Amino acid sequence: MSRLLIFGLGYTAGCIAGVMRARGWQVSATGSAGDIAFADREVVLGAVAQATHILSSVPPDRMNGGDPVLDTYGDALVDKPLFYLSSTGVYGDRAGAWVDEATPTIAQSGAEEVGGRRNARAEADQAWLNMGARVFRLPGIYGPGRSALDRVREGKARRIDLQGQVFSRVHVDDIASAVVAALTQDAPQGAYNIGDDLPCSGNEVTEHACRLLGVEPPPLETLENANLSEMARGFYAENRRVANGKAKRVLRWRPQFPTYVEGLANLI
Repeated sequence: MSRLLIFGLGYTAGCIAGVMRARGWQVSATGSAGDIAFADREVVLGAVAQATHILSSVPPDRMNGGDPVLDTYGDALVDKPLFYLSSTGVYGDRAGAWVDEATPTIAQSGAEEVGGRRNARAEADQAWLNMGARVFRLPGIYGPGRSALDRVREGKARRIDLQGQVFSRVHVDDIASAVVAALTQDAPQGAYNIGDDLPCSGNEVTEHACRLLGVEPPPLETLENANLSEMARGFYAENRRVANGKAKRVLRWRPQFPTYVEGLANLI
């Protein structure tokens, strides 16, 4: 039987776990929603030994640097098929240009730190690549309970007045289908961008969500007056379009929701 061990059973990894269980895989996981305590070394090492595949969605340690999974259990993961959920934030700001897997990351280019979390993520991304993992670089993730529709309903939607600002995004089900394809096809090691086909501004998505819900969009705000958190300001400081061609070619993956229009229609 194929056995998947997941480090960090969060929102996205939980979706992947559900699909793999439906396919007959045995899945165990660490994290608040998992069945194994990350700090229980003996139990974790036993699960690693039994696992046929390892997936980590644990973010890097922003305060101290390093990747918690590799730092704690890296020696035990050698020779296991490894899969890691990373972020397209590793590319840094590209002034709206397209990036693909050949684009140097912050860690590879030696660029100055863009922000603690993003710099740590780029170094963790590289560490997993060095281990021979399949690394999935994810843009803005949305899905049930976590979308522009929810932010509008909760009164938390924002429109920031930044001309030319674009982002990529991806439905959580499309992440799951890409990772499942890699898990079941013995995909080549390396990085894969998993995003939809239509990078666009966050304002465009918010406005469409408002139309679907029949409400007026929130007012435009300047970045200076929006009173955003440090993490949110870092998000708006970066501008890029993420190409997904490699995942389509190598994994034979196609997004079920190629744009936010289909994604929000599904969620509504």
